[in-house]
Amino acid sequence: MPSSTVAYRKKLEIRGSSTQALDLGEGIAKVKQMAGVSADRSYKNGKKRKAYNQTVELVMHLGIDPRQADQAVRGALSFPKGIGKARTVIAFCDGATAAEAKAAGAIEAGGDELVEKITKGWLDFDVAVAHPSMMGKVGKLGRVLGPHGKMPTPKSGTVTQDVVTAVREFTAGRVEYRNDAGGNVHLPVGKVAFPVEDLKENIEAAVKHMARVKPAAAKGQYFKRICISATNTPAVTVNVAT
Repeated sequence: MPSSTVAYRKKLEIRGSSTQALDLGEGIAKVKQMAGVSADRSYKNGKKRKAYNQTVELVMHLGIDPRQADQAVRGALSFPKGIGKARTVIAFCDGATAAEAKAAGAIEAGGDELVEKITKGWLDFDVAVAHPSMMGKVGKLGRVLGPHGKMPTPKSGTVTQDVVTAVREFTAGRVEYRNDAGGNVHLPVGKVAFPVEDLKENIEAAVKHMARVKPAAAKGQYFKRICISATNTPAVTVNVAT
């Protein structure tokens, strides 16, 4: 169990209370400190363990009823400081737009041939963007793309008239999100190596965005708990101004 390792116990000591909410800057500093624990350890032969740049994740527990369709939270957003990872994007579009989409960063762009390629099992991409005129063809891929979370939808911003801009934004790190069955929204907000101020700016932008898209049907306290963690660290509860 991870919680039984020396490194994990050291991380828990650094974090302290699991329920005490910290100022955002202090919480980020603790996550960065915990993420560095493994790098401080050595192998038995004395060789230093190699550190890697862990992803920092934001989790917002929202006061919504996930069973109600009118309280679902879903969409996409771009972060002011990026997330430190380029994403592979494809575009369903025709003619000159396909060429422009490739110039904007799409690894594949087109219509029938691209649909056929995916039908045969090709899924080596992160995000699929589509022009509305292509959805008659793309809709047939629902059973293939849906289970992988790659089906284009208007609500997530992946079905759009401006395919080229969408390709550019998603390639740069624009992130799709949707609440899970527990009413939580998970978002990558950068890398451990980011400066504290950059992570802080990304997290504040995400929380403000989530406040703007609050479902009208959601009643009572909306932000119940906000936590941040790195790939291999326990979570820290933080206060974020909304």
